[in-house]
Amino acid sequence: MAKSLEQIMQETNIVTHLRNSKIGMYIYPGVAPEFTNWRSEQMAWRDSVVVYDQSHHMDEVTVEGPDAQAFLAHVGINDFGNFDMGRAKHFVPVTPAGHVIGDHIIFRLDENKYVTVGRAPTSNWIMFQAAIGKWNVKVSYDPRSDSRPDGKAIYRTHYRFQIQGPDADKIFEKINGGPVPEIKFFHVDTINIGTRKVQALRHGMAGAPGLEIWGPYADKTYIQSTIAQAARDVGVEMHFVGSRAYSTNTVESGWIPSPLPGIYTGDGMMKDYREWLTEQSYEAAGSIGGSFVSDNIEDYYVNPFELGYGFYIGWKKDDFIGRDALTKMKGSEKNRKKVTFEWNAEDVMKVISSSFAPGEKNYKWIDFPQPNYASSSADRVMHGDKMVGMSMFNGYSFNERCLLSLGVVDQSVEVGDVLEMVWGEPDGGSKKTSVEPHEQTTIRVRVSPTPYSTEARTNYADSWRTK
Repeated sequence: MAKSLEQIMQETNIVTHLRNSKIGMYIYPGVAPEFTNWRSEQMAWRDSVVVYDQSHHMDEVTVEGPDAQAFLAHVGINDFGNFDMGRAKHFVPVTPAGHVIGDHIIFRLDENKYVTVGRAPTSNWIMFQAAIGKWNVKVSYDPRSDSRPDGKAIYRTHYRFQIQGPDADKIFEKINGGPVPEIKFFHVDTINIGTRKVQALRHGMAGAPGLEIWGPYADKTYIQSTIAQAARDVGVEMHFVGSRAYSTNTVESGWIPSPLPGIYTGDGMMKDYREWLTEQSYEAAGSIGGSFVSDNIEDYYVNPFELGYGFYIGWKKDDFIGRDALTKMKGSEKNRKKVTFEWNAEDVMKVISSSFAPGEKNYKWIDFPQPNYASSSADRVMHGDKMVGMSMFNGYSFNERCLLSLGVVDQSVEVGDVLEMVWGEPDGGSKKTSVEPHEQTTIRVRVSPTPYSTEARTNYADSWRTK
């Protein structure tokens, strides 16, 4: 019989367990690593047009029934008062203690039907809350594609593509058979793609907003080929983005995609949840990587204010999970702030060159374009002997010609400050399969705005990316 997460936590320190997880590298499944090369694919989302295939790496949870909206409003921090048909929201749930669990994009499909799309921690929390509550809702679950399918067929409910870049409008008009209706940011409308009518969300990931489209998975090949043919017809150089480049768009645009879910502490509901989660769950099998090591798992948690989600909070709602805790956190000087860290090029080259010196010490390898080697990352950011922040998600941008990471810092830290990030894990590295023996070193990092991309800062002026 499978153990629960709670049983695992009774047997071992959860930080030790997660830091030594054998789950391996986090994989974006179902999509080729590169279609051309990851440098050209990165440049294309700035200079021409890209298509992101988002069909495989995210869960889908559908919630329907008379209580669907009331249920989701209770589970998430968001205000649902203005959630009309044809809208989408960035949905954020927290624990009763106010710690972020994760996030999804949520779409309202009908009067009493919603679908949420994103990573496993939020999916699991939604399904658990539906299981323990008395809400009149039906929940169905379509999990992300298998990371290592080993030849097994892959089936999803929906395909999901995003088309983005300065030349995207030329393709939209071609595939639609005429001008596309003006769709407001995070609103949904219907467009044509060849002979199919599809749902389209005005959205963006790395700069200028684009359209995210979805429909029945059986149509995926037709939709993909129709988009490619439209680009050829209008003379646009379009790039499909492989899994290597895909995950790096967020370091330019400012979203921290994988904070550690704050579910490992707390009694009552939280203990029940950990007993509900099995040892195969993301929360039990995932990994923590990086130079920051603490016996207190809560030191890895973040709250909505630190991630820029504070303005989502529906304070006028009668009740939602975490409301009392967030009320106490609001305006606290203890809340850190989200920033981008620009890594010093000389220090990065020092780390890389250490792997080209036989017989000498080597530092933790920096993989390109994505140096993350764990489900959630936590690297210490220091000002002298004091830890003043945590680097949480990193990637190399060929557009900016530098390594960047996203994280949180104390309120006293200012844009332009040069700090030191400790790179690599202590004691020669953990037992994660993604970690080779190495020594720690430091990399200078300049505190920079979020989003780092000027294009993103301009186009996402009123969003969580700039809060």
